[in-house]
Amino acid sequence: MTDIDLQLDRVAEAATVIDPVFLNSPQYIDEQLNQRLGRRVLVKVESLNPLRSFKGRGAGYFAAGLAPGTTMVCGTSGNFGQAIAYAARRHGLRAEVFVPADVSPVKLRRMKALGARVRRVEGEVKDAAAAFAAEVPDRVFVVDGREPAISEGAGTIGMELARETEIDTVVLPVGDGALIAGVALWLKVHAPGVRIVGVGTTSAPAMARSWQAGEPITVDRANSFAGGISIRTPEPDSVRRLRTLVDDFVLVDDDDLRAAMRLGAETLGVVPEPAGAAGLAALTRHEIPGALAATVITGANADLSVLGMTG
Repeated sequence: MTDIDLQLDRVAEAATVIDPVFLNSPQYIDEQLNQRLGRRVLVKVESLNPLRSFKGRGAGYFAAGLAPGTTMVCGTSGNFGQAIAYAARRHGLRAEVFVPADVSPVKLRRMKALGARVRRVEGEVKDAAAAFAAEVPDRVFVVDGREPAISEGAGTIGMELARETEIDTVVLPVGDGALIAGVALWLKVHAPGVRIVGVGTTSAPAMARSWQAGEPITVDRANSFAGGISIRTPEPDSVRRLRTLVDDFVLVDDDDLRAAMRLGAETLGVVPEPAGAAGLAALTRHEIPGALAATVITGANADLSVLGMTG
């Protein structure tokens, strides 16, 4: 993997730098879930932290390398914005977050509560964020999926999964690709027999098509139901990493995600957001090989109305 710009020693370092509240999240085999899926599955729950998602790992490691007085600027559908806000506050920095006009109200409230200045915009949020960051030297435009440190921080999940020596398949939601790249980097060296499977959505298959093509492919999103893994154009660096590190890619639709959200609630007592349930959806929808598969509930900032619930 000499062509990969991610470094194993930096993943190990990240585990010593990231706020401990995000580390060593629960990972276990739930017998009720196994019965429903008809197979053995280990689940890692990344929603039991102040952000209700895994994003604090990568954002925290990235922020630790910035100079005091820096303003972190990003464009996001929600969870990454929360992570940037949290990391900025913890490291004495500032956060400016650009979000789509139809951003999830749940995620919008949480970003503001964490201290970010949130700007709702029409059009492409990353373009607006990049233009804003370019105006002043102390603003840093942070792109999830592009920055190596963010993948390396997420790679600490791979370190923790590697403690379970029986895992032979890992199934992960994929949006920008930071999570799966970091996890796969660690596992390809420390558990080389493990197969890495990415999950995207039929309504926003940009990363799946880009992975197949070996270059970024732009795809218009049909909707934003699974906003956390719905992107239009992947980062070139991310596509390059995934071409080397990911073994397979599958797609699920919105109904699959809704069913997986209910499955998580009924068996695990966790209500994932749509993107966070993508691994469960893939294990339900597709014949993915492996005696013990692992997946990650990547986030739980859900609008409960999608399940006919209030909250």
